[in-house]
Formats: sequence, C-alpha cells, structure tokens
Amino acid sequence: MIEQPAYTGFGFSDEEWGLLVGLPQSVLTAASAAESDGARRTRAENAAGLETIAAGRESASPLVAAVAGEIVSRVGDPEAGEELPVISPADPQALIDDVLVRAGQAATLLAAKVDEGEAGAYRHWLVEIADQVVGAASSGGLLGLGGDQVSDSERKFRDRLSHVLND
Repeated sequence: MIEQPAYTGFGFSDEEWGLLVGLPQSVLTAASAAESDGARRTRAENAAGLETIAAGRESASPLVAAVAGEIVSRVGDPEAGEELPVISPADPQALIDDVLVRAGQAATLLAAKVDEGEAGAYRHWLVEIADQVVGAASSGGLLGLGGDQVSDSERKFRDRLSHVLND
C-alpha cells in the first residue's frame, strides 16, 4: 500500500499544501524586510521567526502542527542550533506585496477547506510569526543603542497582514 501525504488528510492538493507550507517562512522574510536593520538584527529576526515556526509543532491545531513540522523538516530545527540563511530581497516592497496576496489566498483556501478553528489557528500563527520577527530587534538608534522596538514600517506590515487574514 502506498502511503498518502499528510496533507491529503486535510483535503488539500499538492499546490494548496505548498501555499500553506511556504507562507510562514515568507511571512518571516517579509516581516524582516519591512525595515532594513543590518545583518546582526536580521539574524535575530530570523531566529525569532524560525523559533515561532518551530513552536507551531506543539500547536493544539493539527493543521498548524503539520505545517510547522514540515517546515522544520525542510529548513532545520532551531533547537538543534540550525539557522536560516539571511535573505535580502532586491525589492522588499514587492516581496511584502506578494506575501500579502498569498496570505489572502491562504485565508480564502482555509475558509473553503477547513473548519474555522483550524483556519483561525493558522491565521493567528502567521500574525504571531510576524509579531515575533518585528519585535526581535530594535530599529534605528546608533551603534545598536536606542531606536524603536518596532518601526512604523514593521508595524504597518504586521497590521496589513492581520487585516488580510482577518486575525
């Protein structure tokens, strides 16, 4: 007997599952790109985002736990000391806009395929990832001192994501 992929139990196609599995890491990258912070701060943001993604494996939501488990199996486990590579998009605003469009697509997909509890848990998890990333390192300041914990552009991304997801 051939074992079916885990996502078929949720009723998703391969393409739909790809959207749901790819989105959390894209949210992390877009949240980090919302403010140009420098390599050290970006690494801190990536670490916070990956930890939040990995924590999803312990979610009460089977969907979030499955998505988080698949992401960690692909990119590495922060508990094992693994880190994401720092990604500096050539056009941060285009990346942010793309992530927001895909987040809207995911919200529509979830509304059609899973109950509100599962959909809400996934949407909330994405906003939590963004929240942890934007709060991981202060922006601005001088020589790493001072600055805002969450910049206006970071807050704007997080708020737009929350609005798109109705979370």
